[in-house]
Amino acid sequence: MNIEGIMHTELVEVCPEDTIAKALKVMEDYRINEMPVVDRERNLIGMIGKPDIYRFLIDPGHYKSCPVDWVMIRSVATAQKEEDVFAIAKRLRENAVVALPVIEATKVIGMITLESILDYFVEKFQ
Repeated sequence: MNIEGIMHTELVEVCPEDTIAKALKVMEDYRINEMPVVDRERNLIGMIGKPDIYRFLIDPGHYKSCPVDWVMIRSVATAQKEEDVFAIAKRLRENAVVALPVIEATKVIGMITLESILDYFVEKFQ
């Protein structure tokens, strides 16, 4: 099975100039742990997660004014909608992340999460 049927297509994203305070609020509001950072054309330029923000907060800084650009991960593992669920599960594990952006060319078209994959396996093998 490929991931197209289980990926999330209602995206929650931030821009690199948004503050980390805003990013954390968005993650808390939507109950997510990671999200893509995109430019105005929705091209993927990075990912930001709660652990990245929390590591940043260990050092005193300007939490309310620091941009996402300072904290985001630029080298991002991604997925294609045609890829197999098992391959994506392995990639999540290898990269120690809970979500991967699903891209088409450079545009984010969805997110595949560890939760989505676990739900799929629970349904399939129950």
